[in-house]
Amino acid sequence: MIHARADYNRIQDPAGLIPENEPVMLFRAQDKHFDRVLRFYRDIVDADNGDPRIITAINDHLLLSDAWPKKKAPDL
Repeated sequence: MIHARADYNRIQDPAGLIPENEPVMLFRAQDKHFDRVLRFYRDIVDADNGDPRIITAINDHLLLSDAWPKKKAPDL
């Protein structure tokens, strides 16, 4: 798995479900754009008749994110 940031290389896939050369992006709740990104992704998955379990998982993450106390601009 190829992360967008080198310091995220410590995040691994122990089950080996993600191919070694597949790009992966990690967003954090502290990112002030996180909620908007999740809502946008949820809406396009929903418009594409995506798996309702994905919609539920996104909504659950939005609830957790809403409660996250720190929001800031993204950084590298």
